[in-house]
This record gives sequence, structure tokens and C-alpha cells, in this order.
Amino acid sequence: QVQLVESGGGLVQAGGSLRLSCSASGRTFSRYTMGWFRQPPGKEREFVAAISWRGVDIYNADSVKGRFTISRDNAKSTVYLQMNSLKPEDTAVYYCAADLQIASMTRRAEYDYWGQGTQVTVSS
Repeated sequence: QVQLVESGGGLVQAGGSLRLSCSASGRTFSRYTMGWFRQPPGKEREFVAAISWRGVDIYNADSVKGRFTISRDNAKSTVYLQMNSLKPEDTAVYYCAADLQIASMTRRAEYDYWGQGTQVTVSS
């Protein structure tokens, strides 16, 4: 089992940057696949990025490709999402998620553990 806490959200202008962090506690963090999802106002939660436990496999949603970078530091039990060139369309609550055994890293239903979320607002 693992507990997740996101941080780093806030209000930024279009074109700016934010770095989100997701700190994990519990056992076996280094073996977990980690993902980032987001939920814009009035919309369903959607996939953003994911990274395997060894960091070899990385997936990014088309909407953020080239702008967002997911990374992890297993020694610190933390996963990051560096967000550059932010757009108003990126406004959402961002959630981190984790699971030990996962078949599809981009599907929300594959993840059993979720954080509370952190708000990101991008103004024009």
C-alpha cells in the first residue's frame, strides 16, 4: 500500500511554468508505476503522463507532449511533473496515481492509489 500527496500547484500566466511533486509513503515505492492525471472544470479525469518503476517506459498525452516532463526519484519516493509553456487549457486539478501491477499505464482504471489533487490555474 502507498499514500500519495501532491503539491506545487498554483496560479500562473500563459507561457509560464510549474513543477508538481507527488510524495509517497509506504512500502515498495520503487516498484510502482506512477501516473499523472488531470480533471478540468466540468470534465472527466484524463491521462497526462506516466512512468514505469525503472523509468524506462514513459508515456505522455498528445496534448502535453513536448511541454510536460514526468520524472521520478525513487530514493526520495517522489514523482515530478515539470510543466512548461502552460496554456489556459491546462487548467485543472492534477492528481498523481500509483499501482504495483499495471497493464496499461495510460488508463485511469488501472491505478488503485490516488492523491488528493492540486489545483493548477493558467490565466491568459
